[in-house]
Amino acid sequence: MNTEYFIARRIAIKSERTFSKLIVRIAIAGVMLSLAVMMLSIAIIKGFKTEIQEKVRGFVGDVRIFKLDLNNSFELTPFVASPKTLSDLKNNKDIAYFQPYATKPAIISANDEVEGINFKGIDGNYNWDYISKHLVSGRIINFADSAKATKEILISSFTANRLKLKTGDNFIMYFVQNPPRKRPFKIVGIYDIGVEEIDKSFVLGDINIIRRLNNWQPNEIGGIEIKLKNFGRLQTASDKIYASMEINLKSESVKEYFPNIFTWLSLLDVNTRVLLILMMIVGVINMITALLIMILERTNMIGMLKAFGMTDFSIMKIFLYNALYLVGIGLILGNILGLGLGFLQQYTHIFKLNQSSYYLAYVPVELHLTDVLLLNIATILICFTVLILPSLLVSRVSPLKAIRFK
Repeated sequence: MNTEYFIARRIAIKSERTFSKLIVRIAIAGVMLSLAVMMLSIAIIKGFKTEIQEKVRGFVGDVRIFKLDLNNSFELTPFVASPKTLSDLKNNKDIAYFQPYATKPAIISANDEVEGINFKGIDGNYNWDYISKHLVSGRIINFADSAKATKEILISSFTANRLKLKTGDNFIMYFVQNPPRKRPFKIVGIYDIGVEEIDKSFVLGDINIIRRLNNWQPNEIGGIEIKLKNFGRLQTASDKIYASMEINLKSESVKEYFPNIFTWLSLLDVNTRVLLILMMIVGVINMITALLIMILERTNMIGMLKAFGMTDFSIMKIFLYNALYLVGIGLILGNILGLGLGFLQQYTHIFKLNQSSYYLAYVPVELHLTDVLLLNIATILICFTVLILPSLLVSRVSPLKAIRFK
């Protein structure tokens, strides 16, 4: 029989605590709150990063290919995608799909308001899966009728609100060139991505409009958007695409296209690490305090056990077992609290955010079993390692003085 475990179990369950009762409860609560906060912090940060990444890459793709030149304007230099380029992209196993596009700066005039935007031209092969999920009204452009498609346009809710427009309205768009050219458009749909850098900058229309305005050939495009199967392989896939490209083309990943957003997201990892360290320190300090008080409260018992011949190491094990028992209770309660709040938010979105500031209308949560297990294991190991030091206090207890201590 494990004598140390038996004694630790007796004093943990059967014994009536006096002075240490409140401290023990505080220690358990500290471990519970620390684990719950760490769990929710990781889940929220991961959810936040995933949601923002999906918003950005859903609209502009993961990698974009365009002409290699000194052009730094909003309007891309046209090129014709060669059979080799198209073949390399089709045979690349990292690529989910790719699609041509072009851009041209323009000005919208409506309701005595003026707004500068970037017209993004697309064709009938455009993947509408992402935009369809973010449509707040209307429909997507119907490319089945090529004549009507050139007059249809999708704008963001940000632009619609600023210009006091709605689905079905008509307006005039002035394209920036010499001389300026104007075209009438009808709003067939309004989308809301939630990322201001995108919503305030782009509208979607037919790429043939840009071809006609710029006198391009029917097969000329401004660039190619590429969507990867696995965003985690962005750097590897981007390098592979760059290495296979022709000498007159260059590529750019979404992280290079929106450096401010992804730099901001990377800084969230630093905040998470700081929060994890602080919460772990809080939990450990609570447990150390509780263990020291339990040792002091049971000084008389320590002296009697030493008098009966029990070694210092065995007595240390009694208090470590007792402390780990309390840690276990804290972990169980912490998992219930953390997972409970996480699943509640995941399925109800009860906690809201200001979308204009955070790009999201609610607090995102992304729970992973691996993260939960690692947090629990790390908490147990760290608490056990740190609690060895205060447990050494039993070796300083004199049996004679302890038995007389009351």
